[in-house]
Amino acid sequence: MPTTRVQLALNVTDLAAATAFYTAMFGVPPHKQRKGYANFAVEDPPLKLVLIEKPGDGDRLNHLGVEAETSEEVTAALTRFRGAGLEATLAEHDVCCHAAQDKVFVTAPDTPTGWWEYYAVTDDSATNPDGESTSVCAASCEAKAAADGGTCCS
Repeated sequence: MPTTRVQLALNVTDLAAATAFYTAMFGVPPHKQRKGYANFAVEDPPLKLVLIEKPGDGDRLNHLGVEAETSEEVTAALTRFRGAGLEATLAEHDVCCHAAQDKVFVTAPDTPTGWWEYYAVTDDSATNPDGESTSVCAASCEAKAAADGGTCCS
């Protein structure tokens, strides 16, 4: 697995059809599947593809991110972002998208969501059957996403 990879989270109307398409396209099965959710850990090209079933949602892009291998890489990214004068918010031990994560939300200009997340999965099978975010920072993410017309992964 690469140290980091870009994450692309898409809203899809038909999760089964989208999962079948991306399995064929990338030649790998989903890494994780839950009701209304699937993700792919693609090695070539290095990509974390997340599919979130949202029938009737006209926005196809849910959010953008970078998946790091360790929480230390997330902390280093936060330091780098703040050192560069970027607006960044830390969310430690966030439960989102059916996993526990340490993450940073960084505000981005001219993106459909208005922000990126830089994160590391700390527990890939966290107990959270609905995939809803549990952190205080996630509420901030939801408020920011709503103001910008986007959505978080939950």
